[in-house]
Amino acid sequence: MEAARPHRGLITGSLLLFPLVAVVELAQPWLLKVAIDEHILRSDWVGLTWVAGLYIAVLAVLYALRTVEAYLMQLTGQRVIHDLRETIFDHLLRLEARFFDHNPVGRLMTRVLHDVEAVSEAFTSGLFAVVADLVTLTGVVIVMLWIDWRLALVTFSLMPILLVVATYFRLNARDAYREVRRRLARLNGFLQESLQGMTVVQLFVRERDERERFRGLNTEYRRALFRSTRWEASLYAVVEALGSVALALLIWYGSGRIIAESLTFGALVAFIQYTNRFFLPIRDLGAKYTVMQWAMASSERIFGLLDRAPAIVSPAAPRPRPARTGAPAVELDSVWFAYDGDDWVLRDCSFSVAPGERVAIVGATGEGKTTCARLLNRSYDVRQGRVLVDGVDVREWDLAGLRRHVGIIFQDSVLFAGTIEENLRLGADGAVSPADLARAIETSRAGFVTELPRGLGELLGERGANVSHGQRQLLAIARALVYNPAVLVLDEAMSSVDPESEALIRQAMTGLLAGRTSITIAHRLSTVHAADRILVLHRGRVHEDGTHAELLRHGGLYARLYELQTGAASA
Repeated sequence: MEAARPHRGLITGSLLLFPLVAVVELAQPWLLKVAIDEHILRSDWVGLTWVAGLYIAVLAVLYALRTVEAYLMQLTGQRVIHDLRETIFDHLLRLEARFFDHNPVGRLMTRVLHDVEAVSEAFTSGLFAVVADLVTLTGVVIVMLWIDWRLALVTFSLMPILLVVATYFRLNARDAYREVRRRLARLNGFLQESLQGMTVVQLFVRERDERERFRGLNTEYRRALFRSTRWEASLYAVVEALGSVALALLIWYGSGRIIAESLTFGALVAFIQYTNRFFLPIRDLGAKYTVMQWAMASSERIFGLLDRAPAIVSPAAPRPRPARTGAPAVELDSVWFAYDGDDWVLRDCSFSVAPGERVAIVGATGEGKTTCARLLNRSYDVRQGRVLVDGVDVREWDLAGLRRHVGIIFQDSVLFAGTIEENLRLGADGAVSPADLARAIETSRAGFVTELPRGLGELLGERGANVSHGQRQLLAIARALVYNPAVLVLDEAMSSVDPESEALIRQAMTGLLAGRTSITIAHRLSTVHAADRILVLHRGRVHEDGTHAELLRHGGLYARLYELQTGAASA
């Protein structure tokens, strides 16, 4: 496996210990044979004392080797977990927005947390343990054949039955373990969504319904676990029974050989010990097989995720940005776009924004306003047409460069757990002086930060839960000032805020948009009066274009929307 390749040294060290452990473990029954045949039956107590001392020394060596073996296996497993989680998270960071539209967060968390743990267990309790058991079994078979091949054949006579049983259980258990992983992913997905939306659940008194849905998903997961446990327990019981039958046959046949004086008593005792060591790993195969099946089911899902290549990447040779030659700062050229199938959101949509121009995009819900913003920074790619920034198709831009050039402040600004300063420095790679931060706070009218007990060092809760919505928007504006993109898109930045916060945000935007190309997306037309130009989207294309006053005089769709919002007749 690729995840284990960097740890070849640890794996090799563990593998080298397996033969040593096997040799030391196989020496114990042989010492019992020597003690019985050479000393106990001959009343040689001096010799028996030496054998007993050697037996104790062998046990001490065995326990020391097993301690080192367990340490190396656990160390390997933990390092594989560390590297694999980093690989998965790095891969998730490179996937496009469409992927996250179709994959719940809870399911992805299952991949990064639980599935990776299962793969790690494959190294510590699965693969390594199986290899160690195979080495021991090989040694047991060789020693048993060397001591007495007839007794060995008695023990091995049940192997065909054992192989048939193991194959049957293997085929049925694999499907059971896959179902367990699917049920766990569904349960995690529901739990994550329900906890995130707990305020809405309580607002609409949906606690009983959520409880019933959780109980149903939890019950399905429990049933899936029981089905997999049933196969594991059945395999264990069958192997235990076959081992007991083999031991009975061995005692029956060996006793006859002892009576016939063709076998020593010590050899029979050693054979019983070796037979136990032969069936012990096979009997425990159920537990090891459970681990391996968990790991196989998890690895299928993990590597299925890793094999899913990002659909939006930087070109192999990004086109250099040309010197300013009068090209529009932003342009959509005959753009067609749909999130699913042919359910078009934008239909032959075209418009351009000149450098330094302040443009507003308005329209009814679902007309594609936010979609235009997402196309500008390549969260999605167009199906037809082109999106150009500085005269260059966004698909020819280096992706990181494009997203530094085009910034977006969304309606629901995301703040991360950490200090306010860490959030403001989010996209600046740390190259921001305290003076720049203070200037951004002042320009964005986020003066409330200075009134907090720890100022910029104040800790924010998850998604900035300990500040108001308006304050989150002000911090998002301050963050944009620090980030300083050439083109800034504000997507409903003043929705859902109180009048006082709206006034502060308006003042902050004056400083934010000064000398900068900007696109303001809004439902509330009162927020776009000052725009140089207003674009009205209707049925996926630009229906009207002009200033506020021009559109009102035109008496078209914009004038009707304005009249509905203000109750005033267009003039």
